[in-house]
Amino acid sequence: MSSVNDKNIRKLAANVQKNPEDQFSKFALALELLKRDQVHKAKLLFESVYKQDPEYLGVYYHLGKLYQSIDLFDDALDMFKKGVEVADKKNDFRTKSELLEAINQLHYDREETDS
Repeated sequence: MSSVNDKNIRKLAANVQKNPEDQFSKFALALELLKRDQVHKAKLLFESVYKQDPEYLGVYYHLGKLYQSIDLFDDALDMFKKGVEVADKKNDFRTKSELLEAINQLHYDREETDS
């Protein structure tokens, strides 16, 4: 199975190299890298998607969760809240609901670690 992941990573990386504006390939590559625990590389890609296309709704949840996983709780909360605003603007109620749930979970997790 890892050879399939390696192939996906190589293919997506080639797509990104050929077309740095291809947000979908960047996003997909970041997800594949996360599966390989390459958090730093995934973070850079997600942040690039966010900066180049702030309307790319999927990035808010995943970048927020990545920030949360590396204890950047304020950044995670900020990302989730911004995502809620974009989802609201796009009338994407499912994504808005997922982001609101992520905010609630983040608050819960922080309370658990603070006590």
